[in-house]
Amino acid sequence: MSASKRSQSTGFEIFNRIFLFMAAAACLLPFIYVAIASITTPEELLVKKVVLIPSQVSFAAYQYIFSTKIIPQSLGVSVFITVFGTLINISMTALMAYPLSRKNLRGRRPLLLMVVFTMLFNGGMIPTYLVVSSLHLLNSFWALWLPTAISAFNLILMRNFFQEIPNELIEAVKIDGGNDWQILINVILPLSLPAIAAFSLFYAVGHWNSFFNAILYIKDADKWPIQVWLRQIVLLSSGGFSDASAMSEVEYIPSVTTQYAVIIFATVPVLMIYPFVQKYFAKGVLVGSVKG
Repeated sequence: MSASKRSQSTGFEIFNRIFLFMAAAACLLPFIYVAIASITTPEELLVKKVVLIPSQVSFAAYQYIFSTKIIPQSLGVSVFITVFGTLINISMTALMAYPLSRKNLRGRRPLLLMVVFTMLFNGGMIPTYLVVSSLHLLNSFWALWLPTAISAFNLILMRNFFQEIPNELIEAVKIDGGNDWQILINVILPLSLPAIAAFSLFYAVGHWNSFFNAILYIKDADKWPIQVWLRQIVLLSSGGFSDASAMSEVEYIPSVTTQYAVIIFATVPVLMIYPFVQKYFAKGVLVGSVKG
């Protein structure tokens, strides 16, 4: 390699590293600021628009969040909804993606068109509510699981991933007398762990961050996930309308810092899970999106 090409390659590498560092800082600094603001006194936040090093550390916002037993209970509800909801999502997505990945399935193309159609149009909030109500699912966790059991986008990617598996493996199982259930359980799913891990995180994050469906379908406050209660806390701390009956034990309501503490509290559980499945993202999602 000539000196000029080596110099150009070095310059590009330096520029690339600087650009990636700035992009990473742009994503990381807001979260760092929110974490610092959550332990800053409300008075200092009102005086200073940007606080990077608080003059006085205060955990009043976190004490407010944990001042009642509602938050631990709602955290358990969210974990239950997320875990079982993700299991339902992955199970039903895999059960539908496998037959759609087989070329000998009759009517496969119309079924795929119906799946794509749901990505462009949906019934709307009121018709969906009427369906959930007619099925007697109101005030139950099934109202949060069944209407969102399958994501059309994830279904298509998982189907494409299944198509990438060599057909010779499937034929070998058929020669040995295996049926479709044995093929799915013993061949397809073990080879699809990267895709399953990636889509599981997508589904889990969706369940964890969802609060609107719980507001629509769940009337019992004891069944509310943590996101609904955190929303109630933010509304209450900002002077909005909220069900404050469960917050009667709290004497002091930090208005600004509570909102930052809520963001941290709702984000940390997902951040704790992400490193364990991050390595599956590139393989799980990109391979499934190569072929249509």
